[in-house]
Amino acid sequence: MQTTSHLLMIRPVNFSFNAETAVNNAFQIASPAGEAQHQALQEFEGFVSLLRGNGVDVTVISDTPVPYTPDSIFPNNWISFHSDGTICLYPMFAENRRRERKQHVLDAIGQRFTIGKTIDLSGYEKEDRFLEGTGSMVLDRDNRIAYACLSPRTSPEVLEEYCRQMGYTANVFESVDGKGQPVYHTNVVMCVADEYVVICLESIENIVEQEHLARSFAKAGKKIIPITLDQMNQFAGNMLQVRNDKGEKLLIMSTQAYTSLRPEQVHQLSAYNRILHSPLNTIETAGGGSARCMLAEIYLEPR
Repeated sequence: MQTTSHLLMIRPVNFSFNAETAVNNAFQIASPAGEAQHQALQEFEGFVSLLRGNGVDVTVISDTPVPYTPDSIFPNNWISFHSDGTICLYPMFAENRRRERKQHVLDAIGQRFTIGKTIDLSGYEKEDRFLEGTGSMVLDRDNRIAYACLSPRTSPEVLEEYCRQMGYTANVFESVDGKGQPVYHTNVVMCVADEYVVICLESIENIVEQEHLARSFAKAGKKIIPITLDQMNQFAGNMLQVRNDKGEKLLIMSTQAYTSLRPEQVHQLSAYNRILHSPLNTIETAGGGSARCMLAEIYLEPR
């Protein structure tokens, strides 16, 4: 199933601008560390309350002060959970992000859900090859397709290994921002839902790649809802479709992303699912990630 009603979120304790990730994340803007943590925590708690208030099951695990992990609020980059009981651990570009793979998180998940096997790809860090989870890949879980735009954080070799072990097919393309630089994560460019795809086609300069993607979406029966580069820069591609405890489909995004959408886009999306949005300005500015980056979907069987 493409959507789940179970999510993992990591409560930050040291959220701040991360200079190690800023080298290839054009969305980040430096801000005072202490102020960023305080504001990010408020945004985090408001986001959790919104999700839980709408019937979404959120497992919240607090980060630890040591080791220092300023981006722990974005767990989907280092771990993913799958319906066959598999968890995957991923190789991370920034050295201080590799420390986010903390045992207490795995232990807490194991208490609530049944974990089968673990696929650990983190060894590729020794080769300077990376694949940052469902940031680097946007998964069409129903059709077993991993969409990925290449960047310093997304290695085609590691992507192929993931696909080999998980039974997926890779659909690779290149995506650039307004300055012609590679977009750091695929989940900024696009969102795959059960019946549609939100994607910034403007960021994909290769027409052949655009057409290849369009054929893939059509074969999967998904309608394309395009967004502009400006909307992508406001995190309109960084969305996630989930289900609540009543089976209702919800589309999650930040308030910045929502307000960037045109009325006709809101109408299109609302025909498929109800939209929820929460203000995440500090997290988006200092962290360079948004709503979808904060959510690791859990497809494991609850205990």
